[in-house]
Amino acid sequence: MHQCSENGPRLSVLSQQANVVSQRGGNATLPCAIQRDQSMPPNRKMRIKWTKLTSDYLKEAGQKGGGVNGTDQPQLNPRAALASQVDVFVAMDYHKRSYGRFHGRVHLQGSSPLDASLVITDITLEDYGRYKCEVIDGLEDGTAVVSLDLQGVLFPYSPRLGRYNLNFYEAERACREQDAAVASFDQLYEAWRGGLDWCNAGWLSDGSVQYPITNPREPCGGKNTMPGVRNYGLREKEKNHFDPSKLTYDEAVGACLKDGAEIAKVGQMYAAWKLLGYDRCDAGWLADGSVRYPISRPRRRCSPSEAA
Repeated sequence: MHQCSENGPRLSVLSQQANVVSQRGGNATLPCAIQRDQSMPPNRKMRIKWTKLTSDYLKEAGQKGGGVNGTDQPQLNPRAALASQVDVFVAMDYHKRSYGRFHGRVHLQGSSPLDASLVITDITLEDYGRYKCEVIDGLEDGTAVVSLDLQGVLFPYSPRLGRYNLNFYEAERACREQDAAVASFDQLYEAWRGGLDWCNAGWLSDGSVQYPITNPREPCGGKNTMPGVRNYGLREKEKNHFDPSKLTYDEAVGACLKDGAEIAKVGQMYAAWKLLGYDRCDAGWLADGSVRYPISRPRRRCSPSEAA
């Protein structure tokens, strides 16, 4: 988008890529290029600001109509819009500042005076999402939005005390304890396209509750329905709740330490099953106190009907 004058736009902000893909611990460059009318004099006070858009901002933008990076920008409540954006980095001439958990991990690529691309290093799970590049040059301004996607394994998680016991904030905490993060719809959709089938509704990062079905059946939306991602819509984050071994849990932890290892998290076991075909028909403890086992070769007494 850009600010328009009587003679048309004098400043444009563009992104050559709508999506950038990286991985946890890696680096990523979010592209942002400035185009200025040649008649504009040099401005050392041109301001470049990067912010991260939260799910609340994107939700409100969708309700107002238009796209956050389209030419028909929705008119959001200014106070709500500011509260729904996280400051990442600001630069004006020689003055530069990074904010919060981005401090020391972000800088401008700066390949030219008109390159506003942002470099993020040592990427964390929380860095996933959409970022806005905003440029203010006197009375002219423009913005562009770039998505940062992370490669990884999406896995379904149910608490050890049974499913549908977690509100949204408890689900966020449970994921952090599993060294993971609540998935987005885009991540769930890609996992569904890869064959993920899970007949338990769960929280997504935007506050909606959904579940992926590749094999329609009666308990999961109906046998005669189409495969897809089932959607319960946005839910109340605080009020709604979704989501035996020979050794005791403490003995299992001790046994792992004795072997120079540590008890596995749910995501680690799921990744071993999904990526390496890990198969073990013997239930065991996991770090969250649940008891599970992976099956890649269905057989009698070991998930006879499907891999799970």
